[in-house]
Parts: sequence; C-alpha cells; structure tokens
Amino acid sequence: MERKRITVSVLVALFAALAAAGAFIKIPMVPVPMTLQTLFALLAATCLPPLMAISSIAIYLFLGAIGLPIFTGGGGIGAMIGPTGGFLVGMLPAVATGALVTQSLSSRPRLAASLSAIAATAVIYLIGLPWLAYRMDMPLMAAAASGFLPFIAGDTLKIIVTVAVAPVIRPRVIELLEREF
Repeated sequence: MERKRITVSVLVALFAALAAAGAFIKIPMVPVPMTLQTLFALLAATCLPPLMAISSIAIYLFLGAIGLPIFTGGGGIGAMIGPTGGFLVGMLPAVATGALVTQSLSSRPRLAASLSAIAATAVIYLIGLPWLAYRMDMPLMAAAASGFLPFIAGDTLKIIVTVAVAPVIRPRVIELLEREF
C-alpha cells in the first residue's frame, strides 16, 4: 500500500512539474502568451484519474500562488489575479471537467480524449476571457480578439497531441496504479 501511495504521489508531482515546465515553453504575445501549460493540463485530465489530475494542477497553482516563479509571468498572488490569472485559475475546473469526461467514456479512449480536451479547453476560455476583459478593462469581444483568436491553431494542435498521446499513456497509468506491490 505504501508503494501505491508513492506511485500516486510521483504521478501527481510529475504532472504538476510538467505544467510548471510548460510555462517556460512560450511564445510571447500580448496580453496573453502562448504556452504549453494547458497542454499538460489536458494531458493530466486525460491520463490520470480525476482526483490525481485535479491534485496535480492544484499543487501547481498552489506552488505558484505562494511565490515560486512557475507561471509565465513569475509567481505569487499578483500573477494569479493579473490579466491572465483567469486562464491559470480556469485550469483547475477545466482539469476536473476533462477528467470526469475521460472517466465516463473510458471504454472509448480516443473519443474520451477528444471530448475531454475540447471541454477542458472551453472551460479555460470560459473563465479566462471574462477575467482578462475585466482586468484589462476591455469589452469581452476585444478580450476574445486578443486572448482567444490568436490561440485557435495552437489549442487545436494541443488537442490533437492530447488525443494522440492520452490513449497510449492512460492505460499504462491505470495498470501502474492497479499493480499489486
């Protein structure tokens, strides 16, 4: 049982670390940079069981909130309440949504990964765009023009990568978690 806890902890920490690393793989854009944070959030949602996926992103957000410079703009509460903070905060309900979709469609891995990644991406935008509009004091349509339209191609590619990778990784994660230690 102890080894299983260690396995769970390692997997959760791994996906939190991947999200943090994804913040440093970026294309600078104003006001929202393009990063790989969301790719790793999508992968957490599609590869891990729901509680583990949520935990990995919660840990990532917590570590950034307490000041570790693991967000694209650094770290601390200021980064979380700034103009792009809604996209960060939105990753938590996005991963929860995506993980539940994945779990509910587990018998159809490609469909599960597709719908999970699309739903999670939508949740990130549903929270991030109004937040961006509010913090930048701009109309929602202007926020969509600068915080959504330039990202359609990149997000589509992230969804494609998730759909290709998750059905390969998830069974191995589940097998590892079910293994007798």
